[in-house]
Amino acid sequence: MTRVKRGCVARKRRKNILTLTSGFRGTHSKLFRTANQQGMRALALSHRDRAVKKRDLRRLWITRVNASARSNGITYNKLIQYLYRDKILLNRKILAQIAILDGYCFSEIVRNLREM
Repeated sequence: MTRVKRGCVARKRRKNILTLTSGFRGTHSKLFRTANQQGMRALALSHRDRAVKKRDLRRLWITRVNASARSNGITYNKLIQYLYRDKILLNRKILAQIAILDGYCFSEIVRNLREM
């Protein structure tokens, strides 16, 4: 059987992993084995945190809308209920932006929902 030299392929694979972990601290960016482990861990955590980010932003929007709704004399639950009842397609992100950037517009939305 002929000899297969893998020097170039193996070096390229290791170099790619070390490049991925280049900003890590200590041996996590220098030694291949620990860099490989930390790189896999970092990719797994970044995958998880992309979903957590969406969850956290939704919680933030709900908190902002709730605070603005309560300052206008209505609860968050009733506000969302009225929006669904009247088939108004404003999601929580847009409601939060309106509440933060244009309080008068938000209070007009709340007032019109109550009257309907």
